[in-house]
Amino acid sequence: MQHLRLIVGTSMGCMHSFVWGETYPDFMDALMPLACLPVQIAGRNRVWRKMLMDAIQDDPAWSGGEYKEEPKEGLRTAEDLLVIAGSAPLVMQKTLATRDAADNYAERRAVTLDANDLLYQVNASRNYDPSAQLEKITAQVMWINSADDFINPPELGIAEKESKRLKNGTFVLLPISEQTHGHGTHTWAVAWRSYLSQLLDKTAHRPANHSVA
Repeated sequence: MQHLRLIVGTSMGCMHSFVWGETYPDFMDALMPLACLPVQIAGRNRVWRKMLMDAIQDDPAWSGGEYKEEPKEGLRTAEDLLVIAGSAPLVMQKTLATRDAADNYAERRAVTLDANDLLYQVNASRNYDPSAQLEKITAQVMWINSADDFINPPELGIAEKESKRLKNGTFVLLPISEQTHGHGTHTWAVAWRSYLSQLLDKTAHRPANHSVA
Protein backbone atom coordinates (compact mmCIF):
# COMPACT_ATOMS: atom_id res chain seq x y z
CA MET A 1 0.00 0.00 0.00
CA GLN A 2 1.65 3.21 -1.17
CA HIS A 3 -1.10 5.77 -0.79
CA LEU A 4 -4.60 6.19 0.63
CA ARG A 5 -7.49 7.96 -1.03
CA LEU A 6 -9.09 8.93 2.26
CA ILE A 7 -8.75 8.46 6.01
CA VAL A 8 -11.98 8.80 7.98
CA GLY A 9 -11.86 8.64 11.75
CA THR A 10 -14.53 9.02 14.43
CA SER A 11 -13.92 10.01 18.07
CA MET A 12 -10.57 8.42 18.94
CA GLY A 13 -10.29 7.59 15.25
CA CYS A 14 -10.73 11.30 14.63
CA MET A 15 -7.72 11.89 16.85
CA HIS A 16 -5.78 9.27 14.88
CA SER A 17 -6.65 11.13 11.68
CA PHE A 18 -4.80 14.22 12.85
CA VAL A 19 -1.83 12.16 14.02
CA TRP A 20 -1.64 10.30 10.69
CA GLY A 21 -2.00 13.54 8.76
CA GLU A 22 0.97 15.19 10.40
CA THR A 23 3.13 12.07 10.74
CA TYR A 24 2.68 10.86 7.15
CA PRO A 25 1.58 13.98 5.25
CA ASP A 26 2.06 12.45 1.78
CA PHE A 27 0.31 9.18 2.53
CA MET A 28 -3.27 10.28 1.87
CA ASP A 29 -5.26 12.60 -0.39
CA ALA A 30 -7.83 13.54 2.21
CA LEU A 31 -8.70 13.37 5.88
CA MET A 32 -12.14 13.45 7.44
CA PRO A 33 -11.90 13.72 11.24
CA LEU A 34 -15.27 13.48 13.02
CA ALA A 35 -15.91 14.42 16.65
CA CYS A 36 -12.63 15.43 18.25
CA LEU A 37 -10.21 18.29 18.86
CA PRO A 38 -6.50 18.27 17.92
CA VAL A 39 -5.30 19.32 21.37
CA GLN A 40 -4.33 17.69 24.66
CA ILE A 41 -7.18 16.05 26.58
CA ALA A 42 -7.67 18.54 29.40
CA GLY A 43 -10.39 20.53 31.16
CA ARG A 44 -13.77 18.87 31.57
CA ASN A 45 -12.89 16.24 28.98
CA ARG A 46 -10.13 14.91 31.19
CA VAL A 47 -12.09 15.46 34.41
CA TRP A 48 -15.00 13.18 33.47
CA ARG A 49 -12.54 10.54 32.30
CA LYS A 50 -10.66 10.73 35.62
CA MET A 51 -13.95 10.49 37.54
CA LEU A 52 -14.88 7.40 35.53
CA MET A 53 -11.54 5.74 36.19
CA ASP A 54 -11.68 6.60 39.88
CA ALA A 55 -15.16 5.08 40.17
CA ILE A 56 -13.87 1.75 38.90
CA GLN A 57 -10.57 1.71 40.75
CA ASP A 58 -12.15 2.83 44.05
CA ASP A 59 -14.59 -0.08 43.96
CA PRO A 60 -13.11 -2.74 46.34
CA ALA A 61 -14.26 -5.42 43.89
CA TRP A 62 -11.81 -4.11 41.28
CA SER A 63 -8.98 -5.65 43.36
CA GLY A 64 -6.23 -3.75 41.62
CA GLY A 65 -7.40 -5.09 38.28
CA GLU A 66 -7.31 -8.75 39.39
CA TYR A 67 -11.07 -9.09 39.85
CA LYS A 68 -12.82 -12.44 39.60
CA GLU A 69 -16.14 -10.71 38.84
CA GLU A 70 -16.75 -7.28 37.34
CA PRO A 71 -16.71 -4.41 39.89
CA LYS A 72 -20.38 -3.66 39.24
CA GLU A 73 -20.80 -0.60 41.44
CA GLY A 74 -17.81 1.15 39.91
CA LEU A 75 -18.87 0.16 36.42
CA ARG A 76 -22.40 1.42 37.00
CA THR A 77 -21.07 4.88 37.83
CA ALA A 78 -18.67 4.68 34.90
CA GLU A 79 -21.45 3.81 32.48
CA ASP A 80 -23.59 6.62 33.90
CA LEU A 81 -20.80 9.05 33.03
CA LEU A 82 -20.55 7.56 29.54
CA VAL A 83 -24.28 8.15 29.02
CA ILE A 84 -23.97 11.81 29.99
CA ALA A 85 -20.84 12.35 27.91
CA GLY A 86 -22.16 10.63 24.81
CA SER A 87 -25.81 11.65 24.76
CA ALA A 88 -27.62 14.56 23.11
CA PRO A 89 -30.00 16.80 25.11
CA LEU A 90 -32.48 17.37 22.28
CA VAL A 91 -32.80 13.69 21.42
CA MET A 92 -33.19 12.64 25.04
CA GLN A 93 -35.75 15.37 25.71
CA LYS A 94 -37.82 14.10 22.80
CA THR A 95 -37.49 10.38 23.50
CA LEU A 96 -37.71 10.66 27.29
CA ALA A 97 -40.33 13.39 27.44
CA THR A 98 -41.68 12.60 30.92
CA ARG A 99 -40.14 12.09 34.33
CA ASP A 100 -41.24 8.46 34.38
CA ALA A 101 -39.75 7.77 30.96
CA ALA A 102 -36.43 9.27 32.06
CA ASP A 103 -36.44 7.32 35.33
CA ASN A 104 -37.28 4.08 33.54
CA TYR A 105 -34.44 4.65 31.09
CA ALA A 106 -31.98 5.20 33.94
CA GLU A 107 -33.23 2.16 35.87
CA ARG A 108 -33.01 -0.16 32.85
CA ARG A 109 -29.37 0.50 32.20
CA ALA A 110 -27.27 -2.64 32.47
CA VAL A 111 -23.61 -3.08 33.30
CA THR A 112 -22.21 -4.63 30.12
CA LEU A 113 -18.60 -3.44 29.91
CA ASP A 114 -15.36 -4.94 31.17
CA ALA A 115 -13.68 -2.78 33.80
CA ASN A 116 -10.04 -3.05 32.71
CA ASP A 117 -10.95 -2.71 29.05
CA LEU A 118 -12.92 0.46 29.78
CA LEU A 119 -10.09 1.87 31.88
CA TYR A 120 -7.70 1.37 28.99
CA GLN A 121 -10.07 2.94 26.46
CA VAL A 122 -10.73 6.05 28.49
CA ASN A 123 -7.10 6.61 29.46
CA ALA A 124 -5.49 5.71 26.12
CA SER A 125 -5.61 9.33 24.99
CA ARG A 126 -3.64 10.67 27.96
CA ASN A 127 -0.58 11.49 25.83
CA TYR A 128 -2.50 12.69 22.78
CA ASP A 129 -1.62 16.20 21.58
CA PRO A 130 -1.05 16.83 17.85
CA SER A 131 -1.44 20.60 18.22
CA ALA A 132 2.24 21.46 17.80
CA GLN A 133 2.49 20.03 14.28
CA LEU A 134 -0.82 20.78 12.59
CA GLU A 135 0.94 22.85 9.91
CA LYS A 136 2.57 19.64 8.66
CA ILE A 137 -0.78 18.35 7.40
CA THR A 138 -0.97 18.90 3.65
CA ALA A 139 -3.92 16.68 2.72
CA GLN A 140 -7.36 18.15 2.17
CA VAL A 141 -9.17 18.09 5.52
CA MET A 142 -12.93 18.09 6.09
CA TRP A 143 -13.21 18.25 9.89
CA ILE A 144 -16.69 17.92 11.37
CA ASN A 145 -17.97 18.32 14.92
CA SER A 146 -21.52 18.73 16.18
CA ALA A 147 -22.77 21.55 18.37
CA ASP A 148 -24.32 19.16 20.93
CA ASP A 149 -21.10 17.24 21.60
CA PHE A 150 -20.49 17.19 25.37
CA ILE A 151 -16.97 15.85 24.90
CA ASN A 152 -15.92 18.48 22.34
CA PRO A 153 -18.11 21.49 23.16
CA PRO A 154 -18.03 24.26 20.52
CA GLU A 155 -18.07 27.06 23.09
CA LEU A 156 -14.39 26.39 23.79
CA GLY A 157 -13.55 27.90 20.41
CA ILE A 158 -10.70 25.43 19.97
CA ALA A 159 -11.79 24.05 16.60
CA GLU A 160 -12.17 27.48 15.01
CA LYS A 161 -8.71 28.48 16.24
CA GLU A 162 -6.85 25.31 15.31
CA SER A 163 -8.55 24.83 11.94
CA LYS A 164 -6.92 28.06 10.71
CA ARG A 165 -3.56 26.32 10.98
CA LEU A 166 -4.52 23.64 8.46
CA LYS A 167 -3.14 24.44 5.00
CA ASN A 168 -6.06 22.80 3.20
CA GLY A 169 -8.63 22.46 5.93
CA THR A 170 -12.33 23.12 6.31
CA PHE A 171 -14.04 22.97 9.69
CA VAL A 172 -17.79 22.37 9.86
CA LEU A 173 -19.84 22.68 13.04
CA LEU A 174 -23.13 20.87 12.58
CA PRO A 175 -25.95 22.79 14.30
CA ILE A 176 -28.13 20.95 16.78
CA SER A 177 -31.01 19.25 15.01
CA GLU A 178 -32.98 16.02 14.94
CA GLN A 179 -30.14 14.59 12.85
CA THR A 180 -27.46 15.20 15.45
CA HIS A 181 -26.90 12.81 18.35
CA GLY A 182 -24.31 14.48 20.56
CA HIS A 183 -20.86 12.95 20.41
CA GLY A 184 -22.37 9.98 18.60
CA THR A 185 -23.31 12.10 15.58
CA HIS A 186 -20.18 10.70 13.98
CA THR A 187 -21.99 7.39 13.38
CA TRP A 188 -25.04 9.00 11.74
CA ALA A 189 -23.92 9.49 8.15
CA VAL A 190 -27.11 11.35 7.26
CA ALA A 191 -25.75 14.30 9.24
CA TRP A 192 -22.47 14.62 7.34
CA ARG A 193 -22.55 12.59 4.14
CA SER A 194 -22.92 15.71 1.95
CA TYR A 195 -19.60 16.99 3.32
CA LEU A 196 -17.97 13.65 2.55
CA SER A 197 -19.19 13.96 -1.03
CA GLN A 198 -17.71 17.45 -1.24
CA LEU A 199 -14.36 16.19 0.03
CA LEU A 200 -14.26 13.28 -2.40
CA ASP A 201 -15.18 15.55 -5.31
CA LYS A 202 -12.51 18.05 -4.33
CA THR A 203 -9.81 15.39 -4.23
CA ALA A 204 -10.98 13.36 -7.22
CA HIS A 205 -7.98 14.21 -9.41
CA ARG A 206 -4.95 12.45 -7.99
CA PRO A 207 -1.37 12.24 -9.29
CA ALA A 208 -1.02 9.28 -11.65
CA ASN A 209 1.68 7.60 -9.55
CA HIS A 210 -0.67 7.17 -6.56
CA SER A 211 -2.26 3.80 -6.10
CA VAL A 212 -5.49 3.71 -4.16
CA ALA A 213 -6.38 1.36 -1.31
